[in-house]
Parts: sequence; structure tokens; C-alpha cells
Amino acid sequence: MTTVLLSLIVIVNLFFVLSFVKDLIKHKSEIMTEPATTLALPFTSFFMFLLSTFGISDFAIGTVLYRKLKWVPLKKLPGTLNAQCVIPVAAMALSYITSIDVGVKTLAVCIISQVIGAYVGPRFVVKLPEKTIKQFVSIGLTVAAVLILAGKFNLIPSNGTATELYGFKLVTAGILLFAYGALNNIGIGSYALTMATVYALGMNPAAAFPIMMGACTFSVPIGSMQFVKFGEYSRKITLFASTFGVLGVLTAVYFVKSLNVDMLQWLVIAVLLYTAISMILEMRKAKMSLVNSVN
Repeated sequence: MTTVLLSLIVIVNLFFVLSFVKDLIKHKSEIMTEPATTLALPFTSFFMFLLSTFGISDFAIGTVLYRKLKWVPLKKLPGTLNAQCVIPVAAMALSYITSIDVGVKTLAVCIISQVIGAYVGPRFVVKLPEKTIKQFVSIGLTVAAVLILAGKFNLIPSNGTATELYGFKLVTAGILLFAYGALNNIGIGSYALTMATVYALGMNPAAAFPIMMGACTFSVPIGSMQFVKFGEYSRKITLFASTFGVLGVLTAVYFVKSLNVDMLQWLVIAVLLYTAISMILEMRKAKMSLVNSVN
């Protein structure tokens, strides 16, 4: 099963690579004329995906960075954020699945559920107010972080050693991962949510990494090929991210594998709080913009 899963990851992402390379060759004279700074791109790509490998959203970092530096026009930002992460996320998935112990059945259920959610879920998600969803998610992440923190100080019982889920817990994980896949479509990343779920279900915190990256490496390439097809992305940024970003991934994977459970728990707490605070600040900024526009 593991071999089949790894083979599917390679095949799915190979389709994207072929599409991307074909597009690069067709537009090779335009690549270096794009506004992103060639000298800075190796460093931004490396550190962005190093942090992403630890669970810090590269979508969030890229959105702030590229808009601030004016490297990508707003119209091409979604395509760039998706296309640039395909190869690095594939490297994450392959590295984590082969190096971190997670039951194949649990891994398969979580990945399939999130991929289905990413494609089927939008028809349900779009009916919900985005603000309400983000409020509940930010509160949920904060509560999860507080509970983990309480466990660290022995205020409540804390476990987190399982590598496989069974019965009700496996069904719960499948349902939640389906929901996270749907939420991706309104800009709510699944990394922190998956970390909270894995911890709450009593799994080893490290198990979140192959689950997170495994799900993303199937859903992201398909959509990214459409951005490549219509040229709605930065070829230059994607090219650098596909090379230097992978180096950042491999560096981070080494540290994740060498961290003990105690350190991973602190990492999970940091990611949950970071994501929750980011959502709260984003909602506050949107509210202030609305007030200013009315005035």
C-alpha cells in the first residue's frame, strides 16, 4: 500500500511537471522579465518552504510577501501560490511518508477524505458566511492550543503516541479531513486543523506531517495545471520555488524527524496559535477596511 501511495504521488505530480516544463520552454524569453528579484528568490523560496514543512502556511507567507514586494499582480497571485508549492509539497509528502511511522490505512483514509472534500465540498462551503467559519476555526484552534498546553503542564491527561486509528476515531478523522479539504477553497489552510485533529485523537504529533502533505500533494497539482494552462501564474517564482523550495523542505524534514515528541508538541502549539491569531487579525483588518469605506 505504501508503495502504491508513493507511486501515485509521483505520477500525479509528474503530470504537473510535464505541463510546467512545456510552458517554461514556450515562454522562456519572458521568464526573466518578470518583476520578482532573481537574487532574492532563492532565499525567499528556501525559507518559505522550510517554514511550510513545519506547518506554517506558505500561502499566508506568499500572499504577504509577494503583494508587499509587488512581485505578482493580484490576478496571478492565486495561481502562483498554488503552482509554486506543487513540487516542494510532493517532496514533503514523499519524505514524511517514508520516514514517519503512520498506519497506511489511517493515512489513506485521511488523504482520500481531504481530496474528496477539496472537490465536492465547495458546493456546501460557499453557502456558509466566510466570516462565521473563520471565527469558529480561530476559536477552535486557540482552544486546541490551550488544551495541548495544559497537557504539557500536567493540568489534564495528555497522550499522543498512536500511529494508527481504528473504528470511531478513524471515521471522525475522515469526516474532519473531508471538511478541511472543503475549507481550503475559501482560503482556510488545513495544516493547523490537521495538527489539532491528530493530537486530539491521541496520535503522535509527527503523524500530522505525512497526513497534511499527503493530502495536499494530490489536490494541489490538478488545480495548478489549469493555472499553467491559462498562464495565470508567475513562471519565475514557480521555477525558483520548485528548486530552492525543495532544498528548504529537505532541510526542515531532517529537523522534524530528529525532534522528539515533546518538541513537536511545542511546535504544534506554536502553529495553532500563529494560525488562530493570523485569522483574527485578518478579520479585524477586513472589518476596519469596511468601516473606512463606509466613512
